[in-house]
Amino acid sequence: MKFRINIFGYVLISILALLLSFAFQSCEDQPYKYKIASGTPTIYYARLSRVSSRDSLITGAYMGQYVTFVGKNLRSITKMYFNDQEATLNSSFITSNTLIVEVPTTLSSNPTDSIYMVNNDGDTTAYAFKVLVPDPVVSALSNEYAADGDTVTLTGDYLLNYTSSPLKITMAGNVSVTNFISYSKTAVKFVVPTGSQKGYLTVTSKYGKSQSTFYFRDDRYVLFDWDGNGKALASGHGWRNGKTTTSIDGVKSLDGNFLYFKGSLDAGIGATWDEDDFSFDYWPDPTNGYPDLSTLFDASTPSNLDLKFEVNVPNVWDAAALQIIFTGDSEVTYSTANNNYISNTSYPRALWTPWYGTTSGYTTSGWTTVTIPLSDFKYGPDGSTLSALTAGHFTGLTFFVYKGAYAGTACTPTICIDNIRIAPIE
Repeated sequence: MKFRINIFGYVLISILALLLSFAFQSCEDQPYKYKIASGTPTIYYARLSRVSSRDSLITGAYMGQYVTFVGKNLRSITKMYFNDQEATLNSSFITSNTLIVEVPTTLSSNPTDSIYMVNNDGDTTAYAFKVLVPDPVVSALSNEYAADGDTVTLTGDYLLNYTSSPLKITMAGNVSVTNFISYSKTAVKFVVPTGSQKGYLTVTSKYGKSQSTFYFRDDRYVLFDWDGNGKALASGHGWRNGKTTTSIDGVKSLDGNFLYFKGSLDAGIGATWDEDDFSFDYWPDPTNGYPDLSTLFDASTPSNLDLKFEVNVPNVWDAAALQIIFTGDSEVTYSTANNNYISNTSYPRALWTPWYGTTSGYTTSGWTTVTIPLSDFKYGPDGSTLSALTAGHFTGLTFFVYKGAYAGTACTPTICIDNIRIAPIE
């Protein structure tokens, strides 16, 4: 019995010795295991981590780019901040003399154009380095025909406003916006200043300056404004010329007369056909002063053009699509025209259905600009996809609220429309 106990003790001691030898051997096999060092970090210079850019020294980088910092005591860094945004450190990319890190992708709320390195003792060292942000993107204005004093919303991206570097918006005519209502990265609400003129507007942020792709109060290729200004046609010309007014259901006129549709729409797809209340036609009659629309703009490359108009919907619209149909010579000349193209399932058009996907239908708070690329004129009356319009399709025009791809809810909308125009995509 005593012999067996001794044997067991020897075995236990042997196992413990073996484990200790493995432990010591493991430490000896990892002489380069990452260790946080003491000291104060110092950066000599920075460069992009891409091989093709390694010869170029930099003083700033865009969000999401990888940067290599070169210096000394860089293993003493436990945290690194770009402005006020903490970066993710990977010890595999840190040596005493180099540190590779991704610039944080979250925008700073307080850009100081510096990075801050915190060492193992909790001390912070700063190094001048800018987080580069793209120039502002200026995409759209809620109402491109807004009057001086109207409130509008500009949408885009990187519309960044800082106390130390305020966002600036300048209207055509070098008129500065002074009354800002709200800011966000993607939208700015402001009051159109007195003296604003037609043309492009510019936005200047801390990081750059950009010009709008839209043309404020664009009158270059207006087809219909119901006032007869310039090249614009004063009215439709067909079986339904469209109903116009200067005021209805509390709608404030943009600049004179506007087209309106008003009546009852049934639920379901295609349940209502009411041309008298919900349509207007333009069928050319050049001998009597009604030209082909293609003579008013360059229709040779439709994919480079947008159709635009302003809309005001004070009463809920929740059924049927606004079918917008450019018609060619084979569909409409005034002496031979009929409306067969409306229900022609192989004839392309745009279907605008802003109520679809809403919980209570579509309304607007004032006039709103609608933009539809001519490349989107590729649908049948029921929403089926067809070939897009070609240059020969721009003789006449029809707007008709009817059918579409989606079932709706019975409603009695008022839909006001003004300044139908063509705009180059810029």
